Amino acid sequence: MTIAPQAADPGDAATASRTRATRALPALLLGAMCIGLSGIFVKLSEVGPQANAFFRIAGAAPFYWAFLALVPGSRTRARIDPRQWRLLLLASLVVVGDYACWHVSLKLTSVANSTLLANLVPIFVALHAALFLGKSPRRLFLLAMAITLSGAALLLGGSLSLSADRALGDGLGVVTAMFYAAYVVIVAELRTRMTTATLMAWTGTIAGPLFLPLAFLFDELILPRSLEGWTTVLALILVCQVAGSGLIAYALAHMPTTFSSLTLLAQPVFSALAAWAILGERLGTGELLGGALVLAGIYLARRAS
Repeated sequence: MTIAPQAADPGDAATASRTRATRALPALLLGAMCIGLSGIFVKLSEVGPQANAFFRIAGAAPFYWAFLALVPGSRTRARIDPRQWRLLLLASLVVVGDYACWHVSLKLTSVANSTLLANLVPIFVALHAALFLGKSPRRLFLLAMAITLSGAALLLGGSLSLSADRALGDGLGVVTAMFYAAYVVIVAELRTRMTTATLMAWTGTIAGPLFLPLAFLFDELILPRSLEGWTTVLALILVCQVAGSGLIAYALAHMPTTFSSLTLLAQPVFSALAAWAILGERLGTGELLGGALVLAGIYLARRAS
């Protein structure tokens, strides 16, 4: 007697989906925490900003290629449909635009201005959803966005300043946010079609080498001169790119892009806490209140999503 195979239980699929979504939020927050340390490592690094970007992006790729080679079944899941190559190449170019603009912005304006403007990502992601996907954000989400952005401004408020001679740097900070928003949207789409390891391996391989010409153009120091310098570069690779960007890429497959982009505003909070713990940079009442507002806005956005 032949027993017909039982159909998959829709309830099991729904439970698995909820489980992945539940794991995605901690992954997103942990990824934001890891990336929030990048400013510390870049500040301690001996090499220039574009060289740091080269090591960070290109240096992470071998770890993901090793994962794909060693973990059973990864090669099969790593196969890419020809139609996906265009998005993958676009994601890589967006990464280059993101880091290149931000690092130049850091040279032409204050760190606070550049950091705040580069984190205007939720606005551009919400505009994309409204204009191209027909998904207008709910009022509660808009309120959460306003609270979170206000908190970020308050967190960095002591160092914010407006002046004509910083206009170009501030403008590049806004362009950085546009590139970052495009990256979030593209990665969210790609992650529905490929694994995190595949995405990170290919974007690192394509985008990483493109930073070397920029480093030479800006006449930067390319190689660290001490063991401590190499240790800082390795921390930038492992903590910020392998762990941070990898966790964010994982989470983007299981969470709304608008909420994810807003949650990434937790980065300045983690960065400020790290600067206080590692560099001894004091946090005043305004900074603490700003951090609390950011976290409150993210919680409210979660309710709205």
